[in-house]
Amino acid sequence: MNFESLAGLLLALAALVYLLFALLKPEKL
Repeated sequence: MNFESLAGLLLALAALVYLLFALLKPEKL
């Protein structure tokens, strides 16, 4: 398993989840 690609994938996933929560709950930020 390539750890660099895995880290990038996790980072992208975390960014998407954060963006989703930011769009759904803007008052929380």
